Amino acid sequence: MSSKRTTAQHLRDLARLRRVRDQIDRDYAQPLDVEALAHGAHMSAGHLSRQFRLAYGESPYSYLMTRRIERAMALLRRGDLSVTDVCFAVGCSSLGTFSTRFTELVGVSPSAYRRQQADAVVGIPSCMAKQVMRPIRNQEAIASEPELN
Repeated sequence: MSSKRTTAQHLRDLARLRRVRDQIDRDYAQPLDVEALAHGAHMSAGHLSRQFRLAYGESPYSYLMTRRIERAMALLRRGDLSVTDVCFAVGCSSLGTFSTRFTELVGVSPSAYRRQQADAVVGIPSCMAKQVMRPIRNQEAIASEPELN
């Protein structure tokens, strides 16, 4: 009976984690924190963080920032918004934190990315551009080898 209870609890926790992940995907631009997400999932913040990491390979905060950076990449590719406007549009309240995390995930600063990518996706369908331009997950961007002249 206890193994059935354990399995049932595990399945309930997975369903809660999916709801938390879905909320992050949907509300990435809103102020979200682990405490509020945990409260909504009827879990403690520590339990949510541990279980989320086990299920998805990263913390809820890291997952949230990855969603925000993905959206920021799309907005920067459009080229009509400043880096500061993009930072606030994706729900970040600190330009410094946004720029640091963007650089960690993408490998270049937001302003450099905006300059590089503004023309790079012309003629590519947005669904393909999103897939090709997705940031690296669960690791920092790999620095490119310096060119030898």
